[in-house]
Amino acid sequence: MSADESKWVSENNQSTMDKLQWKIKQSPLMPVGIIGFAVVVAYGLYRLKARGSMKMSVHLIHTRVAAQACVVGATALGATYTMYKEYMQKPAEEDTKK
Repeated sequence: MSADESKWVSENNQSTMDKLQWKIKQSPLMPVGIIGFAVVVAYGLYRLKARGSMKMSVHLIHTRVAAQACVVGATALGATYTMYKEYMQKPAEEDTKK
């Protein structure tokens, strides 16, 4: 039995932390989106009392849009990085090998 086979664990037996670590390795900008989302939501809740004459629903909509923008921005950066690695770095590496 090889070393890789001994490390295999059923998906049902994996802990939440193991799944999170695997997802972070697969998509390194996912934590950036999650942290950005959490920061925007925390700031929105902090500013809730000082919203002035703004209606509660408008304040919540603005907070939701800002939080979604963080997640979408991180996703777009991740997709751009992946495309760069696949289509720009690999052909350049293949050209240098020739």
